[in-house]
Amino acid sequence: MLSLSILITLLAQTPAPKPAAPSATPKATAPATAPASGTTRKATPATKAPAAKPSPAPMTDEQKVVYALGLIMQRSLTQFELSSAEFELVKRALNDGTAGKPAVDIDEWGPKVQTLARERAARVVVREKASAAAYLAKAATAPGAVKTDSGLIYSELTAGQGASPKATDTVKVHYRGTLTNGTEFDSSYKRGEPTQFSLNGVIKCWTEGLQKMQAGGKARLVCPSDLAYGDRGNQSIPGGAALIFDLELVEVVAPPQAPGAAR
Repeated sequence: MLSLSILITLLAQTPAPKPAAPSATPKATAPATAPASGTTRKATPATKAPAAKPSPAPMTDEQKVVYALGLIMQRSLTQFELSSAEFELVKRALNDGTAGKPAVDIDEWGPKVQTLARERAARVVVREKASAAAYLAKAATAPGAVKTDSGLIYSELTAGQGASPKATDTVKVHYRGTLTNGTEFDSSYKRGEPTQFSLNGVIKCWTEGLQKMQAGGKARLVCPSDLAYGDRGNQSIPGGAALIFDLELVEVVAPPQAPGAAR
């Protein structure tokens, strides 16, 4: 991830486009009086339809890299939850800095950015935990849902067969993860292949929930934040957020045998 100083100097400088003024469809207006006999009526020019905006030209590979740079910066700014007016200030600072005419002293105000980031992050956590508490309470009352002592809400969707994995086992899993508002943040299904990992190397929600499953089984896990990504979150997940995972235990992978072990 880019450092904050690089981020601040690289955000796109193009001003945000202003919304076009609404265009009213002209209405035909009847003349107040009929034209005198023998008078030739002038033809009213036909109203032209607005020209369609041309599609953006295909990007070169280098332009795609530069575009990706903008996406990286956008993700970095997400933590600040900038309002439209604040985002305009960021772009103004870029333009002013490029012109060599900054409105404030960066040595004085730059160090305060991290404080702002912490304050905004704390605000997000409070909001997300309040929303999560309501969601978790409702999810726990769903038919077939079981709330464990840890706070995990487990719902079996399809029964599997065979032994359940242990915390030290390696498993192969298909999954889809969403926020409580339905936003999908990750999916092995979209990548077209399951993911493989050791159960003791993932979030607590998965370590606990997958041990309740059997190969071929499917389940839904509703995870409070302390069993997922906590107050820190990540680029796709707000701090304090509860998460929903639809899991399919494809396979419990047999651990490698020690040399000389009986087969």
